[in-house]
Amino acid sequence: MLLKRLYFFLASLLLSFPQMAHAQAPMVYSATNPLAHTFSIVARDPATGDMAVAVQSHWFSVGTSVSWGEAGVGVVATQSFTNKSFGLRGLALLKSGKTAQQALDELLANDEGRDVRQVAILDAQGNVATHTGKKCVDEAGHVKGKQFSVQANMMLNNTVPAAMAKAYEQNAGLPLAERVLAALDAAQAAGGDIRGRQSAALLVVRGKATEGAWADRLIDLRVDDNDVPLKELRRLLSLHRAYEHMNAGDLAVEKNDVPGAIREYQAAEKMFPNNLEMKYWHAISLANKQQVPAAMALLRPIFKQEPNWRTLTERLPKVGLLTVSDAELKQILSVK
Repeated sequence: MLLKRLYFFLASLLLSFPQMAHAQAPMVYSATNPLAHTFSIVARDPATGDMAVAVQSHWFSVGTSVSWGEAGVGVVATQSFTNKSFGLRGLALLKSGKTAQQALDELLANDEGRDVRQVAILDAQGNVATHTGKKCVDEAGHVKGKQFSVQANMMLNNTVPAAMAKAYEQNAGLPLAERVLAALDAAQAAGGDIRGRQSAALLVVRGKATEGAWADRLIDLRVDDNDVPLKELRRLLSLHRAYEHMNAGDLAVEKNDVPGAIREYQAAEKMFPNNLEMKYWHAISLANKQQVPAAMALLRPIFKQEPNWRTLTERLPKVGLLTVSDAELKQILSVK
């Protein structure tokens, strides 16, 4: 029924724009430019320069359509009757030296579907530009603040953008990722998407690009299909934070800093005590610090739950990841 209503809406829209009814129709909706009625936020952390775009919608895999970003350049949210090209083209315009407003103006200038678009662009300097087309489905609107913008369409009521802006401003003490999620939570609490909820996404990029582009996308999380996507997105963010400790532990191992590795693995394990991976590497670090009995105590339930970890342990000495004696290795492997 929802698709039928959207198609009826699209048909009436095309009747309102006769010149679009043929050649220009794909600019409004096509397989590559999906519908994404939703609420989102683009924001920049003034302390770090990092930039974020976060979104929730009652539409499958919203993160593949709405959220775009590049370190040192900016972030883009393109929604409503989405023009996905606005993501890459918007970033390219920012990279060429355009401000957020100049980039948005250029994108909309030749877009026959501008009246059904909703777009927000934030550049690396914190400039924000937002557009809500006059034919976006009610309730629709946006609020621009200092180095952020919130935007929503097809909401249950018209209080969503204001609630998002308030939540974002009131949570200035949180890290950027958690802060933008607070805005999404506020949107949902205020009524959210009139159709319900299905997917969500969170993207955070560095304020300045580094020589290692692979490290410039700090967070990239998506929930494609879930009854409570924001709850799942928060769980994934927490898991991401825990694995930041795991990565730091791996780096410490690489530098032969066993105490540092233990500290980082233990921090990750405290966040997710039932995660076998985190427990396992904590145990291996203890063994490498000549704390074999403590390591064995951690490994016992791991080996019992999943025997493959025991097999993996046999392989670690060969590559230097387990530095115990042959007798200690035999003792570890005999754990029941």
